[in-house]
Amino acid sequence: MISITVTALVFGVVFLAELPDKTALAGLVLGTRYRASYVFAGVAAAFLLHVVLAVAAGSALTLLPQQIVHALTGVLFLGGAAMLLLKKDDGEEEIRKPADQSFWRVAGTGFMLILVAEFGDLTQIMTANLAARYDAPVSVGLGAVLGLWAVAGLGIVGGKALMRKVPLRLITRIAALLMLALGVGSLWEAAAG
Repeated sequence: MISITVTALVFGVVFLAELPDKTALAGLVLGTRYRASYVFAGVAAAFLLHVVLAVAAGSALTLLPQQIVHALTGVLFLGGAAMLLLKKDDGEEEIRKPADQSFWRVAGTGFMLILVAEFGDLTQIMTANLAARYDAPVSVGLGAVLGLWAVAGLGIVGGKALMRKVPLRLITRIAALLMLALGVGSLWEAAAG
């Protein structure tokens, strides 16, 4: 069963946390050089794989006592909020242009770029935390995938325009505040439990 509330919450948190990430910029660069649909197919497949792995890890955490899970996720959310607040801009990474523009070459480039860049990334860890926190793997997975795909789509199609209208610093601070609230809430539940 899917919880719309959990899906929407996860979507919002993951979307905001991923917007200032370097992979959104990588998607933007790939989207300006190659056919957008090819890039999105590869990027979307990589994000799907990351979410499946994160939800599986988070679901395994639900086997622990709830008080421990709440304490662990609270600390991890607070760490994620700190990472976002202390994050420095590292600029765009150089992306090699494939020799040909075939679907498999371009999608493969996008897939491999995201697969490597996002492994163990903040949003993957956050997705695992949310899966453990809410014990609703399908809802968490759906919200996370849709959030990541939305950022990828924005990055590929219109990332520059969004970044000109909404300051990156503001997006990062909103994501950090959401994670801070989730962390404090989880720690409160652990202490009360």
